[in-house]
Amino acid sequence: MTFRSLRWRIASFYIALLIGVIIVVAAVLAVQLRSLLLDEARAKITRVGGDIAQLVRGDSALSAIGDTAPIAQELTATGALDHWAGPTTFVEIDTPQGYPIAKSTNMGGASFAPTIPTQRDPVVYSTENRPPLGSLLVRSELVTYPGSALIVAVGESLEVYDDTLLRIRDLLLAVIVVALLVVVAGSFAIAKSALDPIKRLSAAMGEIRSDRLSRRLGWSRRRDELGTLAAAFDAMLDRLEEGFARERQFISDASHELKTPLTVINANAQMLERWAARDPAVRDDSIAAIRDESAALANMVNGMLLLAKAESGEDIPRERVALEGIVAEAIGATRGRANDKGLELAYQPSPSATRAAVLGDAGLLRQLVTNLIDNAIKFTKRGRIDVTVEVESGEARAVIAVADTGSGIDEQSLGRIFDRFYRTDASRNRAIPGTGLGLAIVRSIARVHGGTVTAARRPGGGSEFRVSLPMLTTFQ
Repeated sequence: MTFRSLRWRIASFYIALLIGVIIVVAAVLAVQLRSLLLDEARAKITRVGGDIAQLVRGDSALSAIGDTAPIAQELTATGALDHWAGPTTFVEIDTPQGYPIAKSTNMGGASFAPTIPTQRDPVVYSTENRPPLGSLLVRSELVTYPGSALIVAVGESLEVYDDTLLRIRDLLLAVIVVALLVVVAGSFAIAKSALDPIKRLSAAMGEIRSDRLSRRLGWSRRRDELGTLAAAFDAMLDRLEEGFARERQFISDASHELKTPLTVINANAQMLERWAARDPAVRDDSIAAIRDESAALANMVNGMLLLAKAESGEDIPRERVALEGIVAEAIGATRGRANDKGLELAYQPSPSATRAAVLGDAGLLRQLVTNLIDNAIKFTKRGRIDVTVEVESGEARAVIAVADTGSGIDEQSLGRIFDRFYRTDASRNRAIPGTGLGLAIVRSIARVHGGTVTAARRPGGGSEFRVSLPMLTTFQ
């Protein structure tokens, strides 16, 4: 169960990775150090053997023994080779057949293993173990001089180098152990540092409830991926809090709006129960009131269902829709209500209107235009309502505008007129029918089609609503 933890897996991965790197580096260092030490020993015996070879050939001024005796006799004299020997360096002169004829005194009774270089390969390097000298690196060179030849063998003890290498290996082992401890502690610290913010984020997510949406991480100073994740989490909470607030307001407003027609229906039902049999006038009035309030209640429910459909967005069918035809159908559906109030309903398409088309749901777009015209009819006592369709110059967007000569919109209501169940002071009058959902539906339909809707007061009086939608293409 422990290794199911992300912290353990991250720490284990870093530990394995770093230990592997340390071991590889230590192994490479050990090999390279041994190579360097052997190179040093090789260079030393090469220098000593070269000096003796030069002396034998008569190419060196090192000889102070004399010029009259043969060089072989001079080198084989007792103690003659001690000049080149040292605590760890041994010198031996052999015949061309490999028999020793002279040694440095520090060799005692020991001698090198017989090694016979050739004219083709005059220098030979070998390693050997010669008690009591120990492990040696030996250089044997066949040196020829006028009338004869001999073998100059120089050996260097490797025990000092091996001791040095052993101490270095012990040091590397100690470094590896310390590094291992540091790596283990560091890996867990890094894993903890990396995962603690995630734990805090998880804890914050666990605390989120519908009544505690004000929780925020506030990691604005972090500029890494976790900071981006925290910012996205806070932004999500902002949207959730706003959405829950809208839903609570919607439920509150819906409850308030539904209460009035239900109360009226209930009261008139009680009137029917008590007086319908005795008073026909009470019966007729109660039935009419129940009918009117039921119709208003049905309109409100239908509006709420339409609003939910418009806000879902993903469930609506999308097809190519010509806006001019949609507007013409909406005007045809509302012209009778305008005529009943004595209002002139005029459609004024621009020359570019016949080319405007959008991708969307024809039914929802028709409802959008119908709601705007109905809203204008409700708040216009006299005058006219103008509907226009145009294509914005230089932009692939179509605009539907509905302007009226009514009472206009007060400044206080401009910012809230598209809220659900919001009514201006003029619309609170019961003589003006409505559910307070018409313009909210307009905004939702516009949004789901990638558009916007705005409202403004007209300088000469009245209001103007403009819906801007992204055009799909143009008709030729």
